[in-house]
Amino acid sequence: MPLTSPRRSALADQVIAQLRAQITSGEWPVGSRIPTEPELVEQLGVARNTVREAVRALAHNGLLDIRQGSGTYVLATSELAGVMHRRFADARPLHVAELRTALETKAAQLAAERRTEQDLRQIEALLDRRERAWASGDAEAFVEADATLHLAIVAASHNEVLAELYADLGGVLREFLRADVGAELRPEGYVDHARLVAAIRAGDGDRAAAEASEHAFSCRFAPR
Repeated sequence: MPLTSPRRSALADQVIAQLRAQITSGEWPVGSRIPTEPELVEQLGVARNTVREAVRALAHNGLLDIRQGSGTYVLATSELAGVMHRRFADARPLHVAELRTALETKAAQLAAERRTEQDLRQIEALLDRRERAWASGDAEAFVEADATLHLAIVAASHNEVLAELYADLGGVLREFLRADVGAELRPEGYVDHARLVAAIRAGDGDRAAAEASEHAFSCRFAPR
């Protein structure tokens, strides 16, 4: 439904809220290109300048990335995630690997101890999705499937602070995973996650933590 208001500033605020909702709901996932400016004008029923103002505001807040000649892409799902993406964009890969290890190791331990049957069904479905993505040879699909699986494991920890922090760091972790995987999936880069999921299923927190620690620190830029 077109957005209507006699005041341009109010219109811009409405458009910002509408676009933010589509980002935070996952309708526009991180890394995806949003509709073009003319498409947004048609969808929202507002002037081009209002759309442009809203997009620029979300880009300033770190949610969108405007790439000249390519389009506008979702960079993060919240303002805090956008801040983290900018803050850690130039961080040393080793330090990112160490941070990921700390978060995912604790989350896996808690997930094994606290996961529900619904959590487990989702985790196992996402593990299957990850395996299918690897078999397809689509590197980007694999990055998204792997990241989504780990996000579900963290959510199964039922620690809201840990889950929100990990989600806000999701864009940073995806970028480093994408760089590590590269444009082509190679057999030596495959890391089996079945044992991690099995440990969570068995309620073995120590084994789940050990598996997660090994996985998180297995990227090529980390020391062996």
